[in-house]
Amino acid sequence: MQVTETLNEGLKRGYAITVTAAELDEKVNEKLVEAQPEIEMKGFRKGKVPMALLKKQFGQRLMGEAMQESIDGAMNKHFEDSGDRPALQPEVKMTNEDWKEGDDVNVEMSYEALPKIPEVDFSGVELEKLVVKAEDEAVTEALTNLAETAKEFEAREEGAAAEDGDQVVIDFVGRIDGEAFDGGAGDDYPLTLGSNSFIPGFEEQLVGTKAGEEKDVTVSFPEEYGAEHLAGKEAVFTCTVKEVKAPKAAEIDDELAKKFGADDLDALKGQISERLEAEYAGAARAVLKRGLLDKLDALVSFDLPPSLVDAEAKQIAHQLWHEDNPDVQGHDHGEIETTEEHTKLAERRVRLGLLLAELGQKAEVEVTDAEMTQAIMAQARQYPGQERQFFEFIQQNAQMQQQLRAPIFEDKVVDHIVGQAKVTEKEISKDELQKAVEELEEE
Repeated sequence: MQVTETLNEGLKRGYAITVTAAELDEKVNEKLVEAQPEIEMKGFRKGKVPMALLKKQFGQRLMGEAMQESIDGAMNKHFEDSGDRPALQPEVKMTNEDWKEGDDVNVEMSYEALPKIPEVDFSGVELEKLVVKAEDEAVTEALTNLAETAKEFEAREEGAAAEDGDQVVIDFVGRIDGEAFDGGAGDDYPLTLGSNSFIPGFEEQLVGTKAGEEKDVTVSFPEEYGAEHLAGKEAVFTCTVKEVKAPKAAEIDDELAKKFGADDLDALKGQISERLEAEYAGAARAVLKRGLLDKLDALVSFDLPPSLVDAEAKQIAHQLWHEDNPDVQGHDHGEIETTEEHTKLAERRVRLGLLLAELGQKAEVEVTDAEMTQAIMAQARQYPGQERQFFEFIQQNAQMQQQLRAPIFEDKVVDHIVGQAKVTEKEISKDELQKAVEELEEE
């Protein structure tokens, strides 16, 4: 077998591989010898069929297997000897298409090699870690919101008119063209005006009503309404107002705390502070990570495989196009052209992706089974009632597993780098952190 280099420009590689007829014949014979003990043929005992007859019967079929194994073996040996790692699956084609048994097999192999990643000293990388404490004002705001969710309603004085935000207890019957329809009636229904829980226009018409009053509410079901027999149709709901109640926010005290599982108000405040600071820490980490990636992008330079950059640029262009055209759900649109901006962003992503992958490999960073299970379960919660099916789907889908594993791996590599860098903490306000996050989203 002979492997000859035909191209070596940048990261592009080309090789001519020749598998001799003698090598192929030898491999076919090896396969026949291996299979002979198990072969039965009319007129011969098991394992006693002559080799010449076996070759005549099975040789042509085994020749194809021998070719493929020889070429694969030559490729694997080349990558092992050269140390090259192809960026994408190598392109392999047979050049003597008029091949016949007894001829050598000539093959061309071409690929783009992954670049050599330079060593990086992270001890000189300086990073700033933003720290935000949960201020009393933020805790109070969170407590107020909790009290709002725990609010109760008290009956207004007799004869009082319902206001926006009040709760009216109603009996109602809906009719279309004078005929009542299924699902259009209810008794003692507590409806909060302004909650938008009913058809658009319904709640507004009950503002100003009083207990004991009957009112016809005329509305039209939306064109995209879930029930086809109601979609787009006008309906009249006869509503009997039985009670009008005003909202009363819960007191911010120990009783409120107990409603949310805390022993007392101080314990609830502590839980809120921890939750807020965890949210701030997550946002601050995103800022820290972007700062690290920016420094790495400026610090490290190496050649990039054009095929990877091109594929990434097309994906970026496709994603941004769909963000600008949210009404287009499928992918049966015309080709989306990539721009210089798409290519520039793609180069950054490919460079950082290759660098982080190399650093993670050298540091022996691994994603544990427990981390993968946690990630899968987090995704599964988005499909209530179908968690088990989702979990089984992920287990059987290697591509989906990789999509979940990749960000976990990347975060662990980032942690590894941050651990070697010079990190200083800077305490800032919640508003300053929010501004820093918004600046990330704008880039």
